[in-house]
Amino acid sequence: MKLSSFYPVILTEQVVASSKFYTDYFGFVPVFEADWYVSLKQNNQDQPFELAILDASHQTVPELFRKTAQGVIVNFEVDDVDAVYERLIVQAKLPLHLDIRDEPFGQRHFITSDPNGVLIDVITVIPPSESYSEQYTEKIWSDKE
Repeated sequence: MKLSSFYPVILTEQVVASSKFYTDYFGFVPVFEADWYVSLKQNNQDQPFELAILDASHQTVPELFRKTAQGVIVNFEVDDVDAVYERLIVQAKLPLHLDIRDEPFGQRHFITSDPNGVLIDVITVIPPSESYSEQYTEKIWSDKE
């Protein structure tokens, strides 16, 4: 199987507010907009990233699953997590659920959330501790850290 695209779809009761959140704070732009669905794309890097926002009560969602998103963390890996922390937490005053910190498994990160309560983990990959580096099957960090 060859994938042509892969992206999360966030079920919400706040389509407009959610779309605005991801465009304002994470640089996505709408590529399709309806009152019940917004398709977002970020094209400012080598590979485009996509995200969609869907009204949880829409008829295309099976009735038993017409609930807002829960138990989801969306990760955004960035070049400079400290700069994003300054912009989103210090300046924009987004909610802070986990303060910025270094993890021995190879991340410097913080956690905020979108208007739906979906957790957003903003991450810069850093070298892991020696014990964690042995668990990686490929090297994903820079030795410049």
